[in-house]
Amino acid sequence: PDLLVFCWHELHRSTDDLFTMVNFTIPQLRAIMDRPKQIRNMSVIAHVDHGKSTLTDSLVAAAGIISMASAGDQRLTDTRADEAERGITIKSTGISLYNEIPEEEIPDELMPKDCDGGREFLINLIDSPGHVDFSAEVTAALRITDGALVVVDCIEGVSVQTETVLRQALGERIKPVVAVNKLDRGFLELQLDWETFYSGFVKHVENINVIISTYRDDAMGDLQVYPDKGTVCFSAGLHGWAFTLPQFAKMYAKKFGVDLTKMSERLWGENYFNPAEKKWTKSGDSQFRAFNMFILDPIGKIVQCCMNDQNDKLVKMLSALNIKMKKEDYELTGKALLKRTMQNWLPAHKALLQMMIIHLPSPHQAQKYRAELLYTGPTDDACCTAIRECDPNGPLMLYVSKMVPGADKGRFIAFGRVFAGTVCAGVKIRIMGPNYVPGAKGDLNIKSIQRVVLFMGKRQDPVESVPVGNTCGMVGIDQFLIKTGTLSTDDTAFPMKDMKFSVSPVVRCAVEPKNPQDLPKLVEGLKRLAKSDPMVVITMEESGEHIVAGAGELHMEICLKDLQDDYMGGAPLKISDPVVSYRETVTEETEVECMAKSPNKHNRLYFKAGPLGDELTEKIAEGEITPRDDVKTRGRIMADEHGWDVDIARKIWAFGPDIVGPNLIVDATKAVQYLSEIKDSCVAGFNWVTKEGVICEENMRGIVFSILDVTMHADAIHRGGGQIIPTARRVMYAAEMISSPRLMEPMFLVEIQCPETAMGGIYSCLNRRRGHVFEENQRPGTPLYNVKAYLPVSESFGFDSDLRAQTAGQAFPQCVFDHWQQVQGDPLVEGKLRDDVIFAIRKRKGLTPELPPLDRYKDKL
Repeated sequence: PDLLVFCWHELHRSTDDLFTMVNFTIPQLRAIMDRPKQIRNMSVIAHVDHGKSTLTDSLVAAAGIISMASAGDQRLTDTRADEAERGITIKSTGISLYNEIPEEEIPDELMPKDCDGGREFLINLIDSPGHVDFSAEVTAALRITDGALVVVDCIEGVSVQTETVLRQALGERIKPVVAVNKLDRGFLELQLDWETFYSGFVKHVENINVIISTYRDDAMGDLQVYPDKGTVCFSAGLHGWAFTLPQFAKMYAKKFGVDLTKMSERLWGENYFNPAEKKWTKSGDSQFRAFNMFILDPIGKIVQCCMNDQNDKLVKMLSALNIKMKKEDYELTGKALLKRTMQNWLPAHKALLQMMIIHLPSPHQAQKYRAELLYTGPTDDACCTAIRECDPNGPLMLYVSKMVPGADKGRFIAFGRVFAGTVCAGVKIRIMGPNYVPGAKGDLNIKSIQRVVLFMGKRQDPVESVPVGNTCGMVGIDQFLIKTGTLSTDDTAFPMKDMKFSVSPVVRCAVEPKNPQDLPKLVEGLKRLAKSDPMVVITMEESGEHIVAGAGELHMEICLKDLQDDYMGGAPLKISDPVVSYRETVTEETEVECMAKSPNKHNRLYFKAGPLGDELTEKIAEGEITPRDDVKTRGRIMADEHGWDVDIARKIWAFGPDIVGPNLIVDATKAVQYLSEIKDSCVAGFNWVTKEGVICEENMRGIVFSILDVTMHADAIHRGGGQIIPTARRVMYAAEMISSPRLMEPMFLVEIQCPETAMGGIYSCLNRRRGHVFEENQRPGTPLYNVKAYLPVSESFGFDSDLRAQTAGQAFPQCVFDHWQQVQGDPLVEGKLRDDVIFAIRKRKGLTPELPPLDRYKDKL
């Protein structure tokens, strides 16, 4: 019978551990939502595989949603099946956690100034992906949060993607705090000595501060992170433990009889303690460095005891630290014992919560300085004031940053954040899409929300209303929004600013169903795919092909898999090889002017084309010079910085394609009457031309068309759009063809991490694919090299697998779209470029393979 009792207890103990009590209820959560000063909205951002989801688990476990024992292995925020299988996060997932902080963890004097006196906090956490192909998900997560936890691997340090996501965060005015993760690797795998550990930490913190000070916004003040101030925490996500310096300082402050802040400062930097003389010095032997002696040493000893089964020693140390563990905990061995011990002594959630609550801003604070960046309208109207004041009774302003697939197939839940007012179900609201212009009717729907829900990882819980400063999901408005949008109750509200992505969709595939009767399914499926991913672009070519464009190979693979399995019910698809979009440009300005006559031979247009110059093209592409700028100031900038003639710079008619593209049409005529009457027709022709160039109907980039002279028929009826638009198109084509046109191809910036032995494989692999290395440097303290290279996107398909085969899996590449580069060779002269690349593109688009002759466009007098 004793055995039976024992078995029964064992069985129940393990199940008790698994089903820990969730220590908050939805009504409790709803009550704290009304106190914006007690809310923290934060996203977890980092390089791929630095341990974001694993670290998030400790916070989730602290709120009692999963058990402490499984924290670190469960990765609750990876909700999709393919995420768990590949071991990477693909979609960002939101989860709301309720925490009560006891007095002994954060004493009253350390509590943030704007707290309302309570000790309950609501943390809206978004776990975002690290892979560069999904960086659009990160942008969407950052828009609706105020703070970011930047995770850095203590072995690999600050990587390319860490820098990208941190730059995005600072651009959105988001305050960063840092977690240096994976300390367990340093203790167990690499068994580093303490000084190496310390110098590694110093280096990572410095690197992060360099990035922060490079991209910082002056309105934000000093955003750099300092371990002694508690804005850096050191953690091991897999084993669920973490610490900040103030935590350790608290343990030692009593013993040394100094106050907390002073002790924290001593634990970092050049401070040494000589135990023989019991004195603090500014220099000394590295083993007496305070950080090594008071922090790494005790942890190192516990790690040693756990791994070498020295239980009696461990019991002594733990009783000295005043930590009580259950008897059965001591029966664990090795890593399991280490995890249990460290979780009891330095639980990760305490350090992370302390850091977030003290150092990250509440919506109440953050919206004061973020309002002007988020709102497109005037900064003093009712909506902007409500955002700045964080007013729950003001007009509703809610930004939807992404659409999340709901439980029913094909329906979506709009996920966003309330920036002002309160969102309730059943109230009519204005839904403004990204193309909405205030005052116009386009892209505007007035509908009511069916249900408002809270996101809790995999499941959603309905609530009646959600006040300002919180994130929530809305059901029943998915058919009115494509990807993002603004919801408001105020008729005069302007929409919120649209998000700017750091990558652009340059990889394209054509999809068609295998059985023609599945075509309606495909059209429906593509609509849903466009909703589900913030980055993907769906277009339909004139030849009737459906084109899906994504940021990279992995992104395309995931999108097409979603399309086939989820949005089309498994109907088989035919997917073409990936296609790359090119750009057309010109390289020199011609002396000859081109002339074209209208079909009725009564009007003549004289044009010429020239290159814009790389700098100016970049500025327009990045949105520094836009068609909305003031004409005179823009003219001044272009005259001073780019050597334009002021008169011409003030007479820019249009940017194109799509109103903001990097091509210009300018009026360089002298004294032409009635010119303004044909302006619209010329601009229409210009937009048509810049969308489809003459060489292979790709977009143009970096071309400026100047109108030199126009002769028109006196009678208005003979110079209508039907006469002018085709003429303008022909004359611009002719001008492009005689200004030595070239093609531009997109280039990836590839960052590769590898050991020295794999360098040869990398070089041979890149040389075969027209890539070139422009920088390689060794990571201090590691045998790894960082190689940066440029690689044409057209050559990048299968690059990952090829590189791994070449280097026996030691090299790890990451590709980000970087810039457009001219392709070698003249498209008008026979050669590889014309006969292979251009013929293939023209054939795919259903054009004649040969380029049209010049006299088709250029007329003679």
